[in-house]
Amino acid sequence: MPETARSLPGFDEPRPAQCRLRLACVTETYPPEVNGVATTIAATVAGLRARGHAVQVVRPRQREAAGAAGAPADDWLLPGLPLLLHPGLQVGLPLRGRLRAGWARQRPDVVHIATEGPLGWAAASAARSLGIPVTSDFRTNFHAYAAHYGTGWLHWAILAGLRYFHNRTLRTMVPTETLRHELESNGFRDLAVVARGVDTVRFAPERRDAALRDTWGAGPDDPVMLSVGRLAPEKNLGVVVRTFEAIRSRIPRARLLVVGDGPMRAEIQARCPSAIMAGQRTGEDLAAHYASADLFLFPSLTETFGNVTTEAMASGLPVVAFDHAAAGRLIRSGENGLLAPWDDTAAFIDGAVVLASDRSRARAIGRRARGTALGCGWDAVLDRFESVLADVLRPPGLPVPVASANTRQAV
Repeated sequence: MPETARSLPGFDEPRPAQCRLRLACVTETYPPEVNGVATTIAATVAGLRARGHAVQVVRPRQREAAGAAGAPADDWLLPGLPLLLHPGLQVGLPLRGRLRAGWARQRPDVVHIATEGPLGWAAASAARSLGIPVTSDFRTNFHAYAAHYGTGWLHWAILAGLRYFHNRTLRTMVPTETLRHELESNGFRDLAVVARGVDTVRFAPERRDAALRDTWGAGPDDPVMLSVGRLAPEKNLGVVVRTFEAIRSRIPRARLLVVGDGPMRAEIQARCPSAIMAGQRTGEDLAAHYASADLFLFPSLTETFGNVTTEAMASGLPVVAFDHAAAGRLIRSGENGLLAPWDDTAAFIDGAVVLASDRSRARAIGRRARGTALGCGWDAVLDRFESVLADVLRPPGLPVPVASANTRQAV
């Protein structure tokens, strides 16, 4: 439905009696784009809709035909441009007037900004001008990326811009307590911790596929090291290559499986010609790649959470990571994974070598990792998301049609 239509996507009039909350969710990225932000936003939207909320997803029109043709009727698609450092993604245009006009006709109860691109800034401004409550997510450490692209001198300017944006929203949701403390120390206000969930049915040890391992040249006893994510400088992928080289010097039959794509693909292949470059994988195929590996390597130091950590744990893999983001929150080192101190590459490599060399211990750690992941389902995350919105909408005189997942009754 075009944005100029009288009835906006997701907000058809009259308001259904069972509709509990009208939420406009603004994001620069959404499936079929493949990244952690798109995945978690889509899961949140699906969960909220299942709970009876009317959710309007406001996002750029994707370049691929499937992205537009397959868009749900509740999505409000707006013009966008390719993102400079990630041309596969679209960045939204700052269409404040169009957003304001649409929301003036059919007003959401709250506008939630998931990404801080031009569309997000315009949406926050449009909503505030109409007196609509605005909340936001802090999902990406853009300021931490600067050093990886030769613009480290912009670190503090980027951080200041992010602080200005988020401090003008009523609540900013962050995925971990550690990040909340870090942002508070840098002047961010009104922060609420809302973790990320994982689909423990899709990502499960039962997805292990011997035939898939055969295509990698891996026998039953040949350890497969796995890395999943965008192949970009900020992911610290040089540590993956160095770790695999150390493991292979001990276990010549070890394999390195790299799932994902990005500007560093050719460099990784050149540095490690034996690596299996699987490209982007999604859905059941991605789940099978996780479960068919034996050890997950995740050396990134720029994540706000790192969904791949919980996906790997749910798949029954022992994870080796730095004490940071989701790994720092969920892993008890030596019990359900292995943590290296912040940026201690030697400790990271040594720990991975030990686990790769002790298959019995690695499997036991993987089983306990699965147990931890089973406690990270989406229901608790959605409960918390709803409670934050309820708190924002609690001022006297304003109805709050939000309820817990258990009672489904008005707050």
